Amino acid sequence: MSGTVGTVTLYHNPRCSKSRQTLALLEDRGIEPQIIKYLETPPDEATISGLLDKLGIRAIELVRRKEPPFAELGLASSEEDDPALIAAMARHPILIERPIVVAGEEARIGRPPENILDIL
Repeated sequence: MSGTVGTVTLYHNPRCSKSRQTLALLEDRGIEPQIIKYLETPPDEATISGLLDKLGIRAIELVRRKEPPFAELGLASSEEDDPALIAAMARHPILIERPIVVAGEEARIGRPPENILDIL
């Protein structure tokens, strides 16, 4: 995709180096994204489901498995249970992989940051 993509949204954690690198990559291309600091304003379950659809992945692929709540909540046994994982991410946004860039009807996880280039 090239040309005008309309609004670009970045689910951002300013403390994360990959998230900062992704923001810089967008800005270097003249894109000022709508920034959602998802730890401060967590997405609800419907928003997370929509992100999964745009990403084209299962919920477990969006979960940060090394974060303490993953073990504390016993989520390893929920790997096939998308609704349970989505609910956990809504309640504990630290579990959401970052950064996520949304452009139109597509989204990418910026790990590495260059992953986002094909939707811009």
